Amino acid sequence: MTRPEWSIQDLARSAGTTSRTLRHYGAVGLLEPSRIGANGYRYYDEHSLVRLQRILLLRELGLGLPAIAEVLTGERDSVAALETHLELLDQERRRLERQIESVRTTVKKLKGGERLMANEVFEGFDHTKYEKEVTERWGADAYRKSADWWGSLSDEQKQAHQQEQLDIAKAFGEARAAGLPVDGAETQAVTHRLYEWLRPAVSSVSKCYFAGLGQLYVDDPRYGAYDEKHGAGTAEYIRDAMRVYAERNLTD
Repeated sequence: MTRPEWSIQDLARSAGTTSRTLRHYGAVGLLEPSRIGANGYRYYDEHSLVRLQRILLLRELGLGLPAIAEVLTGERDSVAALETHLELLDQERRRLERQIESVRTTVKKLKGGERLMANEVFEGFDHTKYEKEVTERWGADAYRKSADWWGSLSDEQKQAHQQEQLDIAKAFGEARAAGLPVDGAETQAVTHRLYEWLRPAVSSVSKCYFAGLGQLYVDDPRYGAYDEKHGAGTAEYIRDAMRVYAERNLTD
């Protein structure tokens, strides 16, 4: 039985992208055609469809093409990879649903002159949802200290801390866009802000911890969203700046 295949135009149309984009993915080694016809046209099989789905899903999570290449290279089982990605998407969907409901409640109460409740306003901004991950990476004591510190903050302090994280990410994006070197004074000053932002939650930031966290900006799809918000390459830029800072200023 003949296996189904799609021309580059058909695949681009179905995926909501362009033939030019697919050619670029091929040029950088992300999505090779399954065959090239005698007329020079590119054709893609079912394996290509699944791989393109993975690429587009990772792009929507904000990963840059180099990071996507690393992820796909390390994954041999497409079904297992998609199941993992589906779990991440489900987690993000649930988080967004809580945030949407939180904002709806806030708007409703503001319109009606009702009293706001902190637990309603910050629903979906859950600091404890990473308990398992933090414990596995850095130990139960690290999570406990972080959770205790977060719980000690007032609503205003929590909001200010979250805003500082957004401001730091924006500053990194602006530095990258301006072409500033990761080891330059301005970028390292932004990196120091990130270091200071982390310190209250973890009390001690080692060279290994800081550099390892920097690598997560590239490896973890949730961190990769920095590329989407602040321009392609921002995640890698932050990682490299953190490595420089760790080598210059921190010890193990």
